[in-house]
Formats: sequence, C-alpha cells, structure tokens
Amino acid sequence: MSPTSHLDDVYYDPYDFSIDADPYPVWRRMRDEAPLYYNEKHDFYALSRFEDVERALTEWGTFLSGRGTLLEIIKANVPIPSGNILFEDPPVHHAHRGVMARVFTPKKMNALESKVREFCGRSLDPFVGTAGFDFIGDLGTHMAMRTIGYLLGIPEEDQEAIGSLFDDNLRIEDPDNPRPPDIGIDGAFVDYIEWRSEHPSDDLMTELMNAEFEDETGAVRTLTRDEVIAYINLLAGAGNETTARLVGWAGKLLGEHADQRRELAADRSLIPNAVEEVLRYEAPSPVQARYIERDVEQHGQKIPAGSVVLLLNGSANRDERRFPDPDRFDIHRSVGRHLGFGYGIHHCLGAALARLEGRVALDEVLQRFPDWEVDWDNAVQARTSTVRGWEKMPVLIG
Repeated sequence: MSPTSHLDDVYYDPYDFSIDADPYPVWRRMRDEAPLYYNEKHDFYALSRFEDVERALTEWGTFLSGRGTLLEIIKANVPIPSGNILFEDPPVHHAHRGVMARVFTPKKMNALESKVREFCGRSLDPFVGTAGFDFIGDLGTHMAMRTIGYLLGIPEEDQEAIGSLFDDNLRIEDPDNPRPPDIGIDGAFVDYIEWRSEHPSDDLMTELMNAEFEDETGAVRTLTRDEVIAYINLLAGAGNETTARLVGWAGKLLGEHADQRRELAADRSLIPNAVEEVLRYEAPSPVQARYIERDVEQHGQKIPAGSVVLLLNGSANRDERRFPDPDRFDIHRSVGRHLGFGYGIHHCLGAALARLEGRVALDEVLQRFPDWEVDWDNAVQARTSTVRGWEKMPVLIG
C-alpha cells in the first residue's frame, strides 16, 4: 500500500502556486491523515509533523544534503560546487562549516547593530510623511543586501544588482517544468575576489581567503578560489533572500494584527519574541529536500534508498502536537524551539544575523510608523520552491 493510496484527495505540490498561497490547510491534513506523504507526479515523499521533521534533520547519515536541498536540484542531478555548506555532508561539511563558524560568529553579527540601524534609517526616512512604502522593495531587500555587502566588502553601487540576480535565479516561471536554480552564480563575485586578494581589508571576504583549516583529508590549508566563491555565493544568496522574506512577513502579519502591532509600538522590549513568532508562524524557508541514502521506515512504510524526501519545517512549526493553537499568531507566545532556521548540523549559521536584522527593522519601522495596513491591491507573492514570502508587500501609512 502506498502512503496515500487511501487518501486520493490529499495533494501537496511545492510548485503549485494555488497551494503555496496558503499551504497550511494542506499541511494540516498531511499531518493528520498522511504523515508520510507521497507525490507521484514529482516522485517525492514528505514529512510534515514536528517530531518527524526534527528527527530527520538530525539524521544526516540517512537524509543527505550532498545532492542538494531543493527538489529540482536533486532530480536534475546538478553538480554541487565545493564550499556550499548547505549542500554538503560530513566530513566535508564539518570542515567547511568550521571555517564559516569562525568568521560568522554571533558576537560579530551583533556588533553590526548600529550599521543595520543606519541601513534601515536610510531606507525608511524618505517615506516619512508619504502615503506608504514596501516592506520588501523599500526596506527588506535593501537592508539585507547592504548588510551582507558591508560584511563582504562589496561596493554599495553593485549590491542591488546582485540582490536582483539571486531573486531572479530562485523564481519559478513554469510550475509544470520547474528549472533548477543556478547554484554557481560565481561571475558576480570573481572580480571582487581578485581585487580583494591584492587589497586585503577587514571584511569577511578577506577572512575567508586567509582562513586556515584542516580539511576532510587531514591537510591544513586555505580555501581554494572556487571554495571562496561558493561561500560568498551562499552568504549573499541566503543572507538576502531569507531576511527579506522575514521582514515582509512581519509587515504583513502586523498589518493584519493591529492590536499586537500597537503593543509592540508601545513596548519595544516585546520585539525579539515577536520576531520568533513570525519565524515560527511563517518560516521564510519552509521546505528542505533530502536524498535518502538507505532504506528508512516512517509510519510503517518504507522509503526506499534513492528517494527524495521533503522535510516541511514550515508545517512542523504549525503542528498542534508541539504548539498549542498553532494557527494563532501571538507575539506573547512562549515559542521555545522552532524549526524556522532548521535544526541539527545544517542549522542556519546566519540565524543570529537574521534575528538582529528582523528585530532592528521592526524597531525602526515602529519608531516612524506605528500604524499601517497592507495595500492588498498591489501585494505580490514570490514564487519559488524553497523560500516563501512576498515579492512586494506595500503598506499604507498615511
């Protein structure tokens, strides 16, 4: 018996725009009726309950990341460049993540707060006294790319074009024929790396080029130029996409919950927990794909080796087995551990930076605009298979 043979009307498709607009009713049915789900059209399995997703994220020897963490990348058997730690398994992953962890510490990220505030102020001040602004186009993408660009030493005049490059790369145009994104957008950074190698500075790019580490063979060395490019590609892409989505969701949710927004405006100490609730309620990266190395059993069914499993951390964050009344947005919720940043060895290294940016952005918005409502006539949802959020999230403030 297949996992869904008796549940023909339960259907989940990560490429279906109508489902992606609000996947939570489908995910709830999957959790209740098909905790191991199989999609015949795209040939993947899916786990949707918190306990199952959390455990699978820790079982890296069975649920592999080394073939990619997007369904379309695994299916297309796209070659994975060395240095992209999201798409690596131990022991290579441990060696490469160790380098990143040394140069991307929470302490260093938190030291950026004044810079992030400056970037937010520059984005928001022009809209004081106007009718409205866009949480994505006018704030989220600018703040995120300026912050990552500042860390990497990329000139501001080039940052917007690089951010647009990543947005375009992830966008799905044809849901019936999803193309895998280009995971080697290295041309955008080659010139910067060449110039920085001759002009070292106090930035992450210089640190990455000079950091010595012990690789998986036991050799002590620095990163190859291709590995540096892969690292920077990852930082620029992940840093821009997920943070911008987080800011967009905050604008949308607080536009819909005016009472909670006004509480935050009156008491800014509530903002950090509100950010955690946004991350739980609307995970910016809600779907993680894994390649199955060996046969594994879930809910009495065998997932054969060679299969692809989608780990729905966005669904897990709404699992009523873990979170009481999970479909209620509540800035006072005792959130505890959620899976908005993943879990296990691939837990997001940029979590501290994303939390900082989300907290500062919300603080700076509320300082200037304690009231807003979503301009639904002009809001546009982004269409990708990996990050979920808004391409445009305009609000009215006048």
